[in-house]
Amino acid sequence: MSNYLERIIVPLDVPTLEEAITLVDRLPEVSFWKVGLELFVGTGPLILAKLKDREKRIFLDLKFHDIPNTIAGACRCAQNYQVDLLTLHITAGKKALQAAQNAFNPNQPIPKLLGITLLTSLNSRDLAFDLGIPLELPEYVLKMALLAQELGLNGVVCSPQEVPQLRETCNQDFLLVCPGVRPKWAHMGNNDDQSRTLTPLEAIRAGADYLVIGRPLTQAPHPEIAWSNLRAELENV
Repeated sequence: MSNYLERIIVPLDVPTLEEAITLVDRLPEVSFWKVGLELFVGTGPLILAKLKDREKRIFLDLKFHDIPNTIAGACRCAQNYQVDLLTLHITAGKKALQAAQNAFNPNQPIPKLLGITLLTSLNSRDLAFDLGIPLELPEYVLKMALLAQELGLNGVVCSPQEVPQLRETCNQDFLLVCPGVRPKWAHMGNNDDQSRTLTPLEAIRAGADYLVIGRPLTQAPHPEIAWSNLRAELENV
């Protein structure tokens, strides 16, 4: 069970350094934290230094999506922070994905590079009508994942519902990182913008490598109790 807890990534989806550190200190057993756009824009790289001081692993989820030269420069800067995982959109294109990988200094620790397949807030209707993509959602996600693998990325971010297909098709060492994971005891109500979810047990059994579990923990009245509930749920794996 402890190995599964090490594969839980908790997002620091708060706007200030003080709130972030308070949450990290309230959940000392969490070893892997995600820093996204809101917190990074609010605090800059200072939060990354604070996490490194506490010997935490870091998922820097900024989802780079730009021209190749700009993405390469952003990756070079991100490498200096010694983060473990880094994201960019696969739809930035082949040249951008290759530029990102070529930007890293081989003499320094290189973060695992993950491609965004399709945001988990989007569903099949969004894909067809809003984005105008004439593919079924599972087919589109698979196409994106295979492109990322072909170009040498370390893995992708995908909904847990796509994990069985991707695990069967992609290499076994190709990382599948899944947001939109909801414990069976979590009741998010109308505030949840994740469209394609599974429980932690379902996602792990399907073959996910890392689970990103945010609001069920971070927005709980007592995050410590929510973490204990998650521990209990994973004891059944």
